[in-house]
Amino acid sequence: MAEPKWLHNMNSDEYLREDFEAKGKSRYTVEGIDKNDPDWLDKAAKKVHAAEGDDYVKLDSGLLTVNQLNWMLRNTIGEMTFVDDNNQFLWYNRPVNPNAKMKAKRTPDQVGDNMGAVHPDVRDVIPNAKKVVHALREKQDGHDDVYMPVPTGNLKQLVLHYYKRVEDDNGNYAGIYEWVQDLYPLVKYFCETTGQKLVVDDDATTGATYRRNSDPDAVSGASTKAEKVEKTKKTEEPDTTTGASQH
Repeated sequence: MAEPKWLHNMNSDEYLREDFEAKGKSRYTVEGIDKNDPDWLDKAAKKVHAAEGDDYVKLDSGLLTVNQLNWMLRNTIGEMTFVDDNNQFLWYNRPVNPNAKMKAKRTPDQVGDNMGAVHPDVRDVIPNAKKVVHALREKQDGHDDVYMPVPTGNLKQLVLHYYKRVEDDNGNYAGIYEWVQDLYPLVKYFCETTGQKLVVDDDATTGATYRRNSDPDAVSGASTKAEKVEKTKKTEEPDTTTGASQH
């Protein structure tokens, strides 16, 4: 993913110390159960006598049943996850359609896993994930969120991973909320609704990755059209080098 410059410049000696095995303890850690147990959710819920089904939950600005919360979150736009301050993956909004292809795939048996188990140990996935977590834990350079677009080379798709620092009522770090969504349908709707359109900025210093493999007319705009005009002019223009002798 394309990380921001301030994140790229972080000290690796600091962020690589993030404990992705979740050996520590959060204020709300359910102890006595293996975090990577595929049945962690059911076992942990039973141990703490968790509310479920039609039990009511009083929120700071509402009263909903657990069922209503589940229904609302499962139908919310985008994919959402929550990881606590001990780097334990605690929740995601499972799709209504069990066969839906997720952009950042999660499965029910992963709930409760530590971050090391959730992220595959390939390429630089874990070091990069540690970097994001540590940056938000420490509020690096004053940042409390991270935008990480996925460069696909497709101008009609922009999958964004948005990470937000979650704080308790006293401003203490409580975990990270992640939201994943293809932004293009939202931008397309905005343009259609307001009667505007997207155009390529030939002076832009960013976006080359997204334009590289897209439709030439839509991507390189003026430059591509200029080349076409130039070729047409050359085809239509008379041959001035031999014109006198031919006439």
